[in-house]
Amino acid sequence: MTEKRMGTLITLVAGIAWGLSGVSGQYLMSRGVSVDMITSLRLLVSGVFLVGLAYARAKEQLVLVLKDKKALLGIFVFAMLGLVLNQTAYLQAIYYTNAGTATVLQYLCPVLVLAYTCLRERQGPTGVELVSIVLAIAGTFLIATHGRLDELAVTPKGLFWGIFSAFTYALYIILPARLIREHGSLVVIGLGMLMGGFVVTLGLQTWQHHLPLDGGSLLGLLGIVGVGTIFAYTAFLKGVSMVGPVNGSLLASVEPVASVFFAVCLVNESFYPIDFIGMVLILLAVLLISLKDKIISQKSIG
Repeated sequence: MTEKRMGTLITLVAGIAWGLSGVSGQYLMSRGVSVDMITSLRLLVSGVFLVGLAYARAKEQLVLVLKDKKALLGIFVFAMLGLVLNQTAYLQAIYYTNAGTATVLQYLCPVLVLAYTCLRERQGPTGVELVSIVLAIAGTFLIATHGRLDELAVTPKGLFWGIFSAFTYALYIILPARLIREHGSLVVIGLGMLMGGFVVTLGLQTWQHHLPLDGGSLLGLLGIVGVGTIFAYTAFLKGVSMVGPVNGSLLASVEPVASVFFAVCLVNESFYPIDFIGMVLILLAVLLISLKDKIISQKSIG
């Protein structure tokens, strides 16, 4: 198997693993585990592992960041506004809808990043970008209303948290961009998760929350922390190093598809045909943006 094919396979597996994380969170919440507790454990355990990995792989970069107060402040802001808010919003969206719907709504993020980029650069969207925006809006409308203007097909809270998770996911991408370029994603994401985990744990005293330590709950935690975060992120980094960031982001779009699949198979969620139409429209919007970026990247290399 060539390196590119191996990288493609690894990145796809990472996206599928991310898809499992949302379903694992839904399962844990169905067993009475709070959003705060899941967020605390996910960030804290993953942060410890990734910082340890950064120490092993990029010790000099890690030490430099720990001595840089400005960089640490930037990572802290990213941890609070990107990681903590996004994890909380995503899990709340799952709680009020389901893992599949919440994940697809979160994938409105590239459209929000596109809108931010257009505003920052003071230029209108291209034809492809405009089509992507229209597709994303249409897809969200179908998921939220099933085509009816007189009522919502999802709860207002579910729709709010789903769209808000897309907004916070955009912050997750935008806020650390410069820091990642300077210090590497492993160091920045690892420290961000660790900071966010400590703040949530200490600030909300999550050790007082209910956490049943039985086989089912431990399996759910393994899914969202072990497979859906630690494995998914490290596998994604490895895959991206082999296929490139643009191809990597394109391949990772398998996540919402995997999330819907796992929601149906593992937690017995049901979806209407119009839900799938809305999801397809949103995924088409994401794919169009990703393909446009890929074409631009190839032209710049050529």
